[in-house]
Amino acid sequence: MAENILIVTEDDALLDDLLRLCAAAGAAEPQVAHGGPARAAAWAAWSGAAAWERAPLVLVGDDCATATGFGAAPATGVPQTDPVVPRRPGVLLVGRDWDDPGVWERGARVGAESVVLLPDAESWLTGRIADAVEGVGRRALTVGVIGGRGGAGASTLACALAVTAARAGEQTMLIDADPLGGGLDVLLGAERTQGLRWPDFAESRGRVGGDALAESLPHPHDLSLLSWDRGDFSLVPADAMRAVLGAARRRGGVVVVDLPRQLDETVAEALVQLDLGLAVVPAELRAVAAAHRVAGRLQLAVRDLRAVVRTPGGARQERGYEPGLDDADVARLLGLPLAGELPWERGLLEGIDRGLPPGSAKDGALARFCGRFWEHVLSGGGVSA
Repeated sequence: MAENILIVTEDDALLDDLLRLCAAAGAAEPQVAHGGPARAAAWAAWSGAAAWERAPLVLVGDDCATATGFGAAPATGVPQTDPVVPRRPGVLLVGRDWDDPGVWERGARVGAESVVLLPDAESWLTGRIADAVEGVGRRALTVGVIGGRGGAGASTLACALAVTAARAGEQTMLIDADPLGGGLDVLLGAERTQGLRWPDFAESRGRVGGDALAESLPHPHDLSLLSWDRGDFSLVPADAMRAVLGAARRRGGVVVVDLPRQLDETVAEALVQLDLGLAVVPAELRAVAAAHRVAGRLQLAVRDLRAVVRTPGGARQERGYEPGLDDADVARLLGLPLAGELPWERGLLEGIDRGLPPGSAKDGALARFCGRFWEHVLSGGGVSA
């Protein structure tokens, strides 16, 4: 956990607003210094001195920007060249008056990286506070999985990717973005596990804390799962998808998103946050034709879309395509790079019926595929599996 942020102001109304925004951003108990340091006082005597040096973010009220310690003489208002307060990154000057051109000069005097004017910039400031509280580390590698046609096995692969990543020690979140898919919690045997579901986040707007999100969800198989409940609710606003997926990505680690084939505004919000998209396509001519239409739409939003070709087979090992169509042919027909060939795993359906999630069999085809995939992707060596 990062150090608490520092608020410097003597304006009670401004302080109330900043404390409210800090609470919304998940910043617990920010330190408050009432007024800046006086030139005559030693630096160590100022109540905010230690926090000024350590805090990930400092919010200076415009009412304090003319304090002598920030470089202004109290009698003449003439800026001093040797301010008591040392310059540092992560300082914001917070005011309210858009019609006061002097606020920008005072921001420069304080050494602020930005001037924030409320109430207009409340949403931006809340996000900036949340970044400081959570720490700005490496964002999660975010992988979306979508079926080239119905029944292609996208949900199965999404679960297996999440299970194998968590088993390898990666901080993992699995997000079920398909309201009509039956629920990934069922595939993971977690339909009765306590935790929040999508309906609980339907009204989310702006900023959601990544750690708070993860802690509120069910945790089957050492991963965080956001899925659906058994109710009739099936609509997530685009704002909620943006807020939730943004929080998941800021938390770091790995995020896997199971996507529906029907694209709307909410799904588009998920697509633009993906680092990599995987289109699961059975090696069948009809499946390739259907996947071609899906891929054409996905490529408008996904920067890196690749094909995962599911090889022939099934519960009765039925072949559903003409001989000679292989994984390279499917990728070529789709015009997509090949992420890998996914063989059918014997006993998969029986294992799911017994409560064993996809990817749980370490020597199974799914686990081997996912293990190679993560090894390549997380090492930065490409995604060919």
